Amino acid sequence: MRTDPRPTLIAAARQFYKMGWMIGTAGNLSARMPDGSFWITASGRPKSQLTTDDFVLMTLDTCRGKVCLAPTQSHPQKRPSAETSIHAAIYRLFPDAQACYHVHSIENNLVSRFIIGDALPLPSLEMLKGLGVWEENPQVAIPIFANHLEVSRIADEICARFKATIPQVPALLVRDHGVTVWASSLESASNYLEVAEYIFRYMVASQKIGMKLG
Repeated sequence: MRTDPRPTLIAAARQFYKMGWMIGTAGNLSARMPDGSFWITASGRPKSQLTTDDFVLMTLDTCRGKVCLAPTQSHPQKRPSAETSIHAAIYRLFPDAQACYHVHSIENNLVSRFIIGDALPLPSLEMLKGLGVWEENPQVAIPIFANHLEVSRIADEICARFKATIPQVPALLVRDHGVTVWASSLESASNYLEVAEYIFRYMVASQKIGMKLG
């Protein structure tokens, strides 16, 4: 049986909090278990202060999450993250995905407004190799989804689009909301997130330089 992933998720949340990506209670992290269930951060918990009691175990139900088991009987009031349906969608769409991380940074929100369409072209940086893109002068775009108050609508749209077209990179943006990455391990999910945020910072910095030169 796989080791409990919650301590690793707690350490990642604290790191991302320090980087300004999980301010207050924002963002959510999850990890899949061998039986297909997954641990996800509970709603409304400060990401700098998580404990193993601040997670809810979920099972998959179509493209949405359904509560399977609360982490402790003493905390029956704990609710899973509002974005649980997005994590469930990713796990159903990508059987190899073992971790799914969602954060809110200033940069990922800014770049989500750089284009009106539903995909954001990424610069041909060497750092794209960190997202699994090993091509010379790659033409890569990250999918963008509309932000709906009812998060299950976002999950449904992710399911519909990704069933028709597999994304080029293991990441997506929700406009004015945040970035979500997924990977075959918790370590890879952290790496993907750091690479994606580096690229977003580069894009914001390039825009600023372009405005000054213009």
